[in-house]
Amino acid sequence: MMAQTGNWNWNPPHRSTKRHDLLYITLFLVSIVLVSAASSSTTTIPGARKSARPSVLSLFNLKGKSKFWSETILRGAFEDLESSESVGSGKRALVNYTKAGTIAAYLKMSQVDAIYLPIPINFIFIGFEGKGNQEFKLGPEEMERWFTKIDHVFEHTRVPQLGEYLTPFYRVRADGVQHHHLPLISSINYNFSVHAIEMGEKVTEVFERAIKVLARRDDVSDTRSDGDQLWQVNIDEMEYLFTSLIEYLQIDKAYNIFILNPKRDSNRHTYGYRRGLSETEINSIKEDAGMQTNLLKSKGPIQNPLDIEKKRKPLYMTHPMVKFAWTSVESIDTAQWVNFCLEALNDIEKSFSGKSTSEIVYRQAEQLLHGKSFDLALTLRKELKSSKMLGLYPECLVDSWIGKERWAFLDLTAGPFSWGPTVGGEGVRTGISLPNVEKTIGAVIEITEEEAEDKLQSVVQEKFSLFGDDHHAVDVLLAEMDIYELFVFRHCKGRRVKLALCEELEERMGDMKSEMETFQGEEQEEIHRRKAAEAIKRMEQWNLFTDAYEDTKNYTVARDSFLSHLGATLWGSMKHIVAPSSAEGAFHYYEKISYQLFFITQEKVKHIDLLPVEQNAIKQGLASFIVPGQKVQFHPHMLALSEDPALAMAFSVARRAATVPVLLVNGTYKTSVRSYLDSFILQHQLRRLSGGAHFKSRSTLEVPVFWFIQEGDPLLIDKHYQAKALLDMVIVVQSSQSDWESHLQCNGQSILWDLRNPLKAGLAAAAEHLAGLVPLHLTYSHAHENAIQDWLWSFGCNPFASTSSGWHTSLFQSDTIARNYIVTSLEESVQLVNSAIDLLIMERTNDLSFKIFKAQEHSLVASYNSVVSLWRQIAGAVGDIRYGDSMRSLSMLEEASQRFLETTNATLAALHPIHCTRQRQVEVQFDISTLLGFIVVAAILLFLLRPRRPKPKIN
Repeated sequence: MMAQTGNWNWNPPHRSTKRHDLLYITLFLVSIVLVSAASSSTTTIPGARKSARPSVLSLFNLKGKSKFWSETILRGAFEDLESSESVGSGKRALVNYTKAGTIAAYLKMSQVDAIYLPIPINFIFIGFEGKGNQEFKLGPEEMERWFTKIDHVFEHTRVPQLGEYLTPFYRVRADGVQHHHLPLISSINYNFSVHAIEMGEKVTEVFERAIKVLARRDDVSDTRSDGDQLWQVNIDEMEYLFTSLIEYLQIDKAYNIFILNPKRDSNRHTYGYRRGLSETEINSIKEDAGMQTNLLKSKGPIQNPLDIEKKRKPLYMTHPMVKFAWTSVESIDTAQWVNFCLEALNDIEKSFSGKSTSEIVYRQAEQLLHGKSFDLALTLRKELKSSKMLGLYPECLVDSWIGKERWAFLDLTAGPFSWGPTVGGEGVRTGISLPNVEKTIGAVIEITEEEAEDKLQSVVQEKFSLFGDDHHAVDVLLAEMDIYELFVFRHCKGRRVKLALCEELEERMGDMKSEMETFQGEEQEEIHRRKAAEAIKRMEQWNLFTDAYEDTKNYTVARDSFLSHLGATLWGSMKHIVAPSSAEGAFHYYEKISYQLFFITQEKVKHIDLLPVEQNAIKQGLASFIVPGQKVQFHPHMLALSEDPALAMAFSVARRAATVPVLLVNGTYKTSVRSYLDSFILQHQLRRLSGGAHFKSRSTLEVPVFWFIQEGDPLLIDKHYQAKALLDMVIVVQSSQSDWESHLQCNGQSILWDLRNPLKAGLAAAAEHLAGLVPLHLTYSHAHENAIQDWLWSFGCNPFASTSSGWHTSLFQSDTIARNYIVTSLEESVQLVNSAIDLLIMERTNDLSFKIFKAQEHSLVASYNSVVSLWRQIAGAVGDIRYGDSMRSLSMLEEASQRFLETTNATLAALHPIHCTRQRQVEVQFDISTLLGFIVVAAILLFLLRPRRPKPKIN
């Protein structure tokens, strides 16, 4: 019944979902209006994201205007940094703080683009004063004209890792990819200060005399006297001259590159420099058993007459640390040294006088046995004891050399010689790789007296055949003047032997001037008077008959060609010898180097002294890589494959074979099946033996060296190498062949490797692993963005050159090791500082954070100053070649850089809570737009929330 009559119920009205959405949209609009109003009340910071203006570190952002260090710049810039900390915390400081926009701008800090390390270098010219070869004279004006164009500033670069093994070995390619956190082109730059030194004619006389006295025939059986033989100069004795001259002038606190231009001796036309014995001298010792016995019985040491008493007369007090400087050494400055050397050379010449060929060979071998070349003496004594002398080979004849000290030389008269890959290589050393005075300056043949008269006569006839009878006398004189001026410039100016015709023309020029003066009278026409005046003025400005080269525009093409080639060569010496590229990676300084030497043989050896290796030579070579302040330890171990199945399995897995195409020097093609160890497989298996090569601290670095000793067939690493440097170890392979024909040649002869003694290759690999040293012929090319080769620089008796079997480390390489440590530390310091400065650039300033920042400012600036101070100390020590002082600063630099980053983070951490806790109210600035916005929102709310009539609901 109820259903029939209906049921009335009252329910309050329900809002629809659509109206709920509108309400939420309205509330969202209100919030937008409030936020926009608040933001409009905030002061806009112009350029807040932009970099701050250059700070004191613009010292390290040196551009084209100022590339060179000076103590004034250093001190002034550092004081500017200290003054960047504002004094007090008053209203003025607050205004400066808020106007700066960012903390980095307030502190005047910007990111560091580059740091420059000064490097002093001397280019010493001998035989360029007009008394050397071709009587070539080099003046300071043209030296400055050409050599200031050399790039004196360039970045430290890194050679990428070598590419795939399928790449032919004679075409070495790097993969060009960066594998480490340090870039291939470093932010650390080298800034060379070049000092050119011209020696006098007396010093040239000493070196010409030394070449004559110390030279002997390359072929002892060739007794001809026509001057066509090949001569070898004893480089060990020449080293005494270079070293004593440097010590005498006290220029050892710089890198010295000698450029020699001695006059060629007609009786010794072709000569070169060699360490040790020639092939015919070695053969004569092999054939004479009595000589071998006497050599083994000989006693040393043997006093060398050139080992003179060390006299000193300083050339300068300090190196002129400027872009280019020129100094001419007077004869009186070197008179004492010259007299000592000439007297010693005379004694040497007398000692060789009347000696037979066998006696001369015996004396040279005796000097090697008891001389300063430890590696040659060791090899010669070992081969003499074996009586077969299978591992004794002649070294290459060269015209360039790197000494044990900080000097090297290039002899432009010696040679020509060549070396490098046998076939298919790039950047090989050829006979024209060095500038040649004879082929450039000497090729410009001066005309004779008769030829000069004929040339002048033909020019006169050609010129005056065009003249008629109506020409004025002034015009005739001007035409004659033009002829004489051109002829004198071409054939008289700068001649070594003056022509008689040139003297006659000089007199005629004087007469012509007098004749011209007669046409300046009032009775002459104006046009003729003007022509005469101009001609006289032109004559007065002439400098045609002087011997000196005063106008740099008048240099011949031959001279310019020679000087440009010489400049490029000297730039190459800076790039390859003084400051070469390093291997890719970070190389840190450690206080102690611990070499873990693992000698691995097939069968067990009873005692380590019975191993077929020269342990003392290995230790001496490895110890030569130590820089000042470092200590070295050696821990030899013996392992036998027969007693270690896991090691034997690793060795067997890594052993491979490959067919390698070979093209010999004589053009013969053949294929060679080579047995080799795959370094990556072997590395994976050997890592468990090293126990971790590196410690995280800077106290000790363990360097594991795995030395495999194998009998039987030749065994290499990666098909071509005797040793290989890997990321965490060094691998060396020693086998039993004594005359392995390598892929290299010198002067048309293959360079042979003694696989029984891989010491040279092992030391080169250890130096690359320890400090990033690479072979001298490798460098990074900016143009190719990859590694390139220049075999011109592969010389010297060091582990990184191919033309000598020597493995002594020069001071060039020792300093390079130290600089590689310094570059790594500086670059990592720059990265830390830049990351901290980047945070400061991103941090904005406002008045609320001022007091908190002032409490942190002192510690922040102090930590920043300590880093910059250490940068300056290290750079100054490098410029003075005090690498020991630099090494002591590296650990402090690492701590200071880390402390600056931590202080920066702490400062920002103290500032960040301010933005959340201090701003508890939002200040809104009302304007017309804000008012209109509120009216619109209120209207919408009124429409949505107005009361509605209740509607009955029928269930």
